[in-house]
Amino acid sequence: MSPEQVVLPYATWPSPISSTGVARSGLRLGFPTVVGEEVWWTEDRPAESGRTTIAHRAADGTHRELLSAPWSARTRVHEYGGRSYAVVPGGGVVFANLADQRLYLLPPCAEPRPITPRPDRESGLRYADMIVHDGQVWCVQERHHDGGGISRSIVSVPLDGGDVPRERVGGSDFYACLALSPDGEHLAYICWDHPRMPWNGTELRITRLADGTSWTVGGGPSESVLAPQWRDDRHLYLVSDRSGWWNLYQIGIDGTSPRALHPVEEEFAGPLWQLGGPPYRVLADGRIAVLHGRGDMRLGVLDPDSGVLTDLDVPYDGWEQVLASDGRVLAGIGYSATVPRSIVRVDTATGRAEELRRDVDELPDLAYLPLARTVEIEGRSGRRVHAFVHPPSNPQARGDGAPPYVVFVHGGPTGRSTGALDLEKAFFTSRGIGVLDLNYGGSTGYGRAYRDRLRGQWGVVDVEDSVAAAEWLAAEGLADPERIAIRGGSAGGWTVMAACCASEVFAGGVSYYGVSALASFVATTHDFESRYIEWLVGPEDPALYSSREPLGQVAGVSCPMLLLQGLSDPVVPAAQSQAFADALAERGVPCTYLTFEGEAHGFRRAETRSAALATELAFYQQIFRS
Repeated sequence: MSPEQVVLPYATWPSPISSTGVARSGLRLGFPTVVGEEVWWTEDRPAESGRTTIAHRAADGTHRELLSAPWSARTRVHEYGGRSYAVVPGGGVVFANLADQRLYLLPPCAEPRPITPRPDRESGLRYADMIVHDGQVWCVQERHHDGGGISRSIVSVPLDGGDVPRERVGGSDFYACLALSPDGEHLAYICWDHPRMPWNGTELRITRLADGTSWTVGGGPSESVLAPQWRDDRHLYLVSDRSGWWNLYQIGIDGTSPRALHPVEEEFAGPLWQLGGPPYRVLADGRIAVLHGRGDMRLGVLDPDSGVLTDLDVPYDGWEQVLASDGRVLAGIGYSATVPRSIVRVDTATGRAEELRRDVDELPDLAYLPLARTVEIEGRSGRRVHAFVHPPSNPQARGDGAPPYVVFVHGGPTGRSTGALDLEKAFFTSRGIGVLDLNYGGSTGYGRAYRDRLRGQWGVVDVEDSVAAAEWLAAEGLADPERIAIRGGSAGGWTVMAACCASEVFAGGVSYYGVSALASFVATTHDFESRYIEWLVGPEDPALYSSREPLGQVAGVSCPMLLLQGLSDPVVPAAQSQAFADALAERGVPCTYLTFEGEAHGFRRAETRSAALATELAFYQQIFRS
């Protein structure tokens, strides 16, 4: 213990990390593009109602915001969106505007002008996954029809806006990962149909643009193929999980058997929740810049002929699963336990890494930040469960005895937690509340078998692993067994509610926009996930759904709960949280239900995020009071 530290009750330690500071600091940097010394990326502005702008770093090192308010570069394709802009050779960018979802061209030193027609219904035509080639924007178009139907296709849009988008490929429910061959004659892409999700099974298809002929060269109902990129006019690289891991392969356009480039029990890609984020890039000298690993991803360069993979010596422990390159220079989003997510430019010739923009401008003293450690927990039937432990850390204070902990449950549920610096976690750990960030069975980053543990078992495996995590914390003496809570958002909110229904190990639960009832969720959620429950739980069956959903098992809840919900959420409608709050109130279980006007799925406004975080802390302080 440092001489300066004093003994104070857990959850009350003084901290310089405020809820307002956390809410205003996270810029959510995304989707870099690099051409030589120039780099572009998107960043959210919590202080501007969550608006997304496009930033540009010029060759002389100066930074400039390209989009001023009220413009917001955000696409609503699949509702989760993705890459919302593309750089135009010779200058300017094209982007999807949040307000109307039309594509706009932003020339240098000019105002944006639309290049797609105004849809018949509000936001009825949406665009994502854009590439610019030969005066046209190639992208996925999502069309919302009168009566509620949704269709998607691949279209090309003239940059001069002189014609309506031309459909190039159609007929499948979903499209992603567009790639034009070097000679411009072929378009490669992946597609899939309901009820599959892109991590269950996809197809790699090629369309000959001269006559529209299309054929499948890889993938299938039980093989997830992702991110095709061209090696030359006749061969492609792709990521496939045919071995049980998302590895890199080479395949010919005639569909010859794929050749593994570096077979290893590691992942070279992640789940396709958002469009337009390739996890590897082909370099000008023929090598491939890749992201790979288990859990957190490392940055390396792979020789596709020899299979030799060499990691680059850069000061980042992990990378977000998106890379950009101009053939020599890379741009990505790196992070570590003490370095926030940052736009990083890497020269592959020299290995020099240059940090261009941080997600957080100012950090507190590093002594207030938890140093996460990776752990494996023994779950039910001896299965191994992955997690990160973030212990309380504060140079001014220490507690007496074992501290309280909160088990963080990520969303998805096919998602993952990383070891990245996170001021939201530090907000709690610096006050004397530990955090265990759980990658329950079903999470990505650990191979297909781990991912498939959740098949038909949502509400079982995730709950069992959450309870096992809490019991492990207590058994290891890391946490006070009477003061362990659980929190999560979206699918994580479902797990929070279900775990509190199934076990008394938790002192309280915090759900952000969580799913509570299956049949009503299936009937009202967005198209992308409208059939996901069939894989996660099973075909609609009232008895099965009631036995699995939190609303059907609410009689098991005895601990206090906090529910937070955006009232404009198209993914998990507010009725989901409202129904669970009403059921708890009917049973007399303490519950606080807090709603936010204008917020959708994932809070973006600084004032919302600050209020939610402050309320969550107050909730923990109340239930952890000894």
